[in-house]
Amino acid sequence: MKKNEICEITITGVTNEGNGVGRYENMAVFVPFTAVGDIIECKIVKVKKSYAYGIVNKILKPSDKRCESNCDVFKKCGGCAFCHFDYEEELRVKQDFVKASFERIGKLQVDWEEILGAEKLTGYRNKAMYPVGTNEKGELVCGFYSRRSHRVVEYLDCNLQPAVFKKILERILFWCNENKITAYDEITRKGLLRHIYLRKGEYSGEIMVCLVVTETTCDFSQLVKLLAEEFSDVKNVVLNLNKENTNVILGNEFKTIYGEDFITDNMCGKTFRISPLSFYQVNTKQAEKLYEIAKDYADLKEDESLLDLYCGVGTIGLSVCGNNKLVGVEIIPQAIENAKTNAKLNNKENAEFICGDAGEIADMLLKRGESPDVIIADPARKGCDNLSLESMVRMSPERIVMISCNHATAARDCAYLCENGYKIIKGRAVDLFPRTTHVECVVLLEK
Repeated sequence: MKKNEICEITITGVTNEGNGVGRYENMAVFVPFTAVGDIIECKIVKVKKSYAYGIVNKILKPSDKRCESNCDVFKKCGGCAFCHFDYEEELRVKQDFVKASFERIGKLQVDWEEILGAEKLTGYRNKAMYPVGTNEKGELVCGFYSRRSHRVVEYLDCNLQPAVFKKILERILFWCNENKITAYDEITRKGLLRHIYLRKGEYSGEIMVCLVVTETTCDFSQLVKLLAEEFSDVKNVVLNLNKENTNVILGNEFKTIYGEDFITDNMCGKTFRISPLSFYQVNTKQAEKLYEIAKDYADLKEDESLLDLYCGVGTIGLSVCGNNKLVGVEIIPQAIENAKTNAKLNNKENAEFICGDAGEIADMLLKRGESPDVIIADPARKGCDNLSLESMVRMSPERIVMISCNHATAARDCAYLCENGYKIIKGRAVDLFPRTTHVECVVLLEK
């Protein structure tokens, strides 16, 4: 096989990144924007020792799983991967992703319940971070990063975001261009505005506007006035200071220039305050269904206690625990302050929220003689660290509910727990991120 060779390939599978997979001359060929069942004319663009990458020259026979994309920048933007799939096929693929990770990485056979799909495929995200750049006219623009790059694809009308986000972005960009605000340049490390970060309460409608800047002395008061006058749901405007030469979007310093330091929303019938750094599921209505599954798996009895590791603003613990004793652990101070307030807002008295590393706090709780009956862990994509897993095993809860947005690390962590006294009873994949490659999973383990 050679670069630029043209060949005919039938797509037989899909990778975790959303690329179709076929075979040619006994080699796997990865081709983006294809679906299982497609027969394509493929141009080889890169050849490795045992596999190759190709692009579609022509679709000779389309798969019956294929549909027309409803996005103008689908093939340029790095956000979505499955706009060309019908949704039933997307769910099948995501179920296979989760099952394959547990079998291949964890060497685990799980009784998987049917994947829970989303009712809403558009406008479901309550949070978006838009990188800012400059176009050929020298004007500020924003959108999304192109796949595997930091090149900004200019686009405000993303199907996954609430429609009001586009209007807010247009107002911000117009004001910035009128007032000669400069975009941050990663090469020269000059410029003021790096990202525009928007958050919206699904039920409350309250909107947070956060501008990520390299210095906070610029006067945004006129912009604040315009936003407040035009958008009644904008409840606060926050500046986030990030002067570092880094891929990390948010810095640690915040300056509220309008409204409170938070917005409020509802989830599972509870009220929650959310700060800029606080973890809060981006698909609220689907997250409510996820938490119902977690609650069912946790199956808390009247006298049992719950430890909520990686608790964020307390959404899972407060939604699940009822009158049971609750301890929540989270490393972000803002989120812990929100969680404490949220416990008061929801009249939850027997709750304690502790700020610190999940593993270290779990170890501390163990040393002070606290052993919860049930643990719920919802770590970031990197999964649980070794100390967290070791402490969970030493605490010896009756049940552990593992929630994860990364089925690969979930499989790894569940394998450790299964090697140390636990067994998997059942699991379920939940689609919180339609049209993207991401999928959540919930797993119940019992001692």
